[in-house]
Amino acid sequence: MRARLSRSLTAKLLASQLLVVFAGAGTLLVIALSLGPGIFRRHVRDALGYVPPDVARHLDMAFSDATLLSLGVAVGAAVATALLLSWLVSLRVVRPVRALADAAQHITRGAHDARVPERGTDELAQLAGAFNQMAASLAQAEDTRRQLLADVAHELRTPLATVEGYLEAIADGVLPADSDNWNAIRAETRRLNRLVDDLQKVSRAQAHQLDLDPTPTQPPPLLQAAVRAAAPSYATQSVTLTASADPRLPDLDVDRERIAEVLANLLANALRHTPRHGSVRACARRNGDSVDLAIADTGEGIAAEHLDRLFERFYRVDPARSRASGGTGIGLAIVRAIVEAHGGTVTAHSHGIGHGTTVTVRLPVHRPPTPQPSRRADPPRP
Repeated sequence: MRARLSRSLTAKLLASQLLVVFAGAGTLLVIALSLGPGIFRRHVRDALGYVPPDVARHLDMAFSDATLLSLGVAVGAAVATALLLSWLVSLRVVRPVRALADAAQHITRGAHDARVPERGTDELAQLAGAFNQMAASLAQAEDTRRQLLADVAHELRTPLATVEGYLEAIADGVLPADSDNWNAIRAETRRLNRLVDDLQKVSRAQAHQLDLDPTPTQPPPLLQAAVRAAAPSYATQSVTLTASADPRLPDLDVDRERIAEVLANLLANALRHTPRHGSVRACARRNGDSVDLAIADTGEGIAAEHLDRLFERFYRVDPARSRASGGTGIGLAIVRAIVEAHGGTVTAHSHGIGHGTTVTVRLPVHRPPTPQPSRRADPPRP
């Protein structure tokens, strides 16, 4: 393929150069032989006066021979120059294109680390830069895909092994087929269903396929409703939950159910990582053209190296504890996908282990449509 590509581009460059040379030479020849003899004879008559016919024929033949010889030498020199330029241009053009073709072949075979050198600032350099960015995106997507498959397999393995173990024990008579054992099996199947539902939800959100129904919504009632829904769970765990919001906050243009899901997820996550007799505070405040919905807890806290990856699918700061508490590891990924679908951002902040965590959802305020000025009706014509 490389040799074919080189020959093809080089041949095309050479053919284009020769076409220009021969077209120019033919044009020069036609014009020179059409206009040149007449102009030459007029100058001879002006210089010598009367010219005998035989002398005139000899001068015409000399002029034609000189013109053809000069054009022939010029065309030969132009062809040699075209060959040299075609070779130089082919080195400049064919080599980068050949490198792109080779790198594309490597990526096709699964080697996503293939890159091409970026030299200069011309279109070929821009093409090389765009190709490298594409290759990096493909490599990142492939890494994410592999990690996702490994994480899904890992998450499915534990509940499936538990269900299989219970069923085999019941079938062999090791465990009785009582309500406690059946309830344990149902709990694992519910966990599987929850995992599948979460995976579907986050995939749809990240593919921008969520069905959103945004309406102007006041932040305080939205926050207070989420706190009321989470209050029983907090009371059971002896964790204090409070809420505060400025009643004068502007409206948010959001899907209420989706943002309620975001807040419920964040409150459940804060409860999961806050010890008994700790506290969680939910607040809403203005931030320029946005409103911040923040969930701050006094729980375990997060080390700085984990903060940037906190909203990735299946990422857990403490895998053993999160898995034991029933989380799927997708909740915060769903939060980020829903928030970004609303044009907002979500960030996490912590001063370190033992200092609690604050998760902030920033959403743009509702912008009512600007009324268009009404056009004054033209008066009726008489």
